[in-house]
Amino acid sequence: MKWLQWAGLPIGIAILIALVLREGAGDVVHVIGQAGFALLWLVPFHALPLLLDAHAWRLLLSRRASLPFLFWVATVREAVNRLLPAAGIGGEIVGIRLAGWRIDDTSGVSASVIVEVMVTIAVQYVFSALGLVLIVASTHHADALGTIGLAFLLSLPLPVVAVVLVRRGGVFHAIERWAAHLLGDAHPLLKDLDGKRLDADIDALMSRSVLLLRAFLWQLAGYVLGALETYWALALLGHEVSVAGALAIEAATQAVRHAAFMVPGGLGVQEATVVLLAQMFGVGHEVALSLALVKRMREVIFGCLALLSWQVAEMIRTGAKRNRPASVSPPVTDTHA
Repeated sequence: MKWLQWAGLPIGIAILIALVLREGAGDVVHVIGQAGFALLWLVPFHALPLLLDAHAWRLLLSRRASLPFLFWVATVREAVNRLLPAAGIGGEIVGIRLAGWRIDDTSGVSASVIVEVMVTIAVQYVFSALGLVLIVASTHHADALGTIGLAFLLSLPLPVVAVVLVRRGGVFHAIERWAAHLLGDAHPLLKDLDGKRLDADIDALMSRSVLLLRAFLWQLAGYVLGALETYWALALLGHEVSVAGALAIEAATQAVRHAAFMVPGGLGVQEATVVLLAQMFGVGHEVALSLALVKRMREVIFGCLALLSWQVAEMIRTGAKRNRPASVSPPVTDTHA
């Protein structure tokens, strides 16, 4: 999977360079320069939809950790997935490890993350479908709509198979047996792996329909709120669109980016989609590309801050472990004295 992502990287870079050359770098810089430092407000604004997403995860964890802590972990998870060549799952692995700092239940935390990913897949498809409906209602670009819809449908089988396998049960116990056969029962990687318990924890969460619905609605609310970033960014760039237009642009962009998972961070693909969709809603070429680059800059700044905070937290934690005094054994009493 990592090889596939590295292979997709030059494709994404080529698309991005072609977009900039086509629209003219000078015009794009001029549009962004007119908006000025007000665009930086988009960085803290991104915390709001992510906070709703963290709350949905907290529900799946039965509120065993504080919302501020899980929000911080969510920022790191997103940053790893979007800025590092982690094949879209590295953030989840990091999230399980970080959540373990506060919750001493690796299986329960892992189950919550796996189920949350299943919920996120459902949210992404509902949100993307909403975007397609809004495009149909607001524009008459059948060709572009067909392309987005095709990408949407082609990416559907993989998550459907994943959900079916997880819901069927026994998947991780089978993986554990296969890994033990391949690596040996004493391998360090299998030390903390209990596939049977993980399957049971996942099944327990998946059987709680009301809980899953609540997590779904909170995540969907976060996606809708996140679409306001597009609305605000276009207003700052001097070209307002309707809220429905902003929702359509964001939703369809998420759909295409999800389908193009082989390109790290959706580089180039995300920008091309934003430009195409923004133009469908009457946004000029230069402003459309400016919007795409502004969204990417926000993503990089927010993600780098999250990754930096993670490294600082790791150093503090490592230093605290080194400075922790060793336990002192109680004095031995001489019973023959």
